[in-house]
Amino acid sequence: MSLQRPKAYYTAVFLQVSFQAIKNSMAGKASDTMPCWLDSKMLMMLSRELKECQAQAEDNDEARRALAQASDECDALLKRCPGGLDAPLCHRHLDAILDALQRASAALPQAPAAPPASRWEHARQRFREGFKRLT
Repeated sequence: MSLQRPKAYYTAVFLQVSFQAIKNSMAGKASDTMPCWLDSKMLMMLSRELKECQAQAEDNDEARRALAQASDECDALLKRCPGGLDAPLCHRHLDAILDALQRASAALPQAPAAPPASRWEHARQRFREGFKRLT
């Protein structure tokens, strides 16, 4: 398995958590009629990460398409920030980004699980534990 594939997965998860935090803390309530004031520099950084993650997922067509959609939605959001759109529209953009990132995360392979310890490794660990108790 390529090292880039788990990196793309973890980057997609990071982006999903980041956009969820933005939605929960900075975007205001979806029912507000007030303008949505998001940090455009932070959105630009996340947009760059989205594009990099999309490049890392080049061999996974489904993930690449979902990341492209998230990137397009983020660019559309950036064009109107800060203060250029109301909270409901801001939430719609963030929901679209989150939905696309969820699909990308599901399509990207995760890092392989750690291989089970061999019998000798297991015996060595037990021996060390017992030795530590004696000292």
